Amino acid sequence: MAFHEVRFPDNIGRGARGGPERRTQIVELASGDEERNASWANSRRRYDVAYGIRRADDLAAVVAFFEARNGRLHGFRFKDWADYKSGLPSKAPGPQDQLIGEGDGATSVFQLVKRYSSGSQTWTRVITKPVADTVRIALDGTEQASGWSIDTTTGVVSFDTAPASGVVVTAGFEFDVPVRFDTDTLDVTLDIERLGSITSIPLLEIRR
Repeated sequence: MAFHEVRFPDNIGRGARGGPERRTQIVELASGDEERNASWANSRRRYDVAYGIRRADDLAAVVAFFEARNGRLHGFRFKDWADYKSGLPSKAPGPQDQLIGEGDGATSVFQLVKRYSSGSQTWTRVITKPVADTVRIALDGTEQASGWSIDTTTGVVSFDTAPASGVVVTAGFEFDVPVRFDTDTLDVTLDIERLGSITSIPLLEIRR
């Protein structure tokens, strides 16, 4: 089992359906009241990319991609067109989009994260697959053109010199979702004109 640092074809992925999934246990009591318990601390994303296949060439590209990943065996990158930026969808990533830490004079590595807030509630998502050349970093609001590096396979930012105590570390970026195929079978249908289609091609986010 391995992760292939290659992205599913963007033109096909753009037509995908799917999004975050959570697992909640709900018990209805005799009184009609409910008890609810979150089985998962974090959401997991599911997609179906069959809707993005519009031409025979698209079908061929998906089959080749599927075979190269050995079905469900190897993971890969997927661009979720509904959620792939650190900030608002209408804006380019900015260096102050997301708070990723605060300096203490000793820590030199920080994990990229994205926060989802509504009202007083916030959920923090760990970002492990940033897109190369889109990451921007700022210290106390001042963008840093150098002095740091990003591991695009883990989402870890490393500074040459640890930020001083109290310095706010922020980041902006685009990112992919680590996924795998959630099937070992592609059920291809060919019509009379040899144009192909696949009923469903499920993808499942990989969580580690």
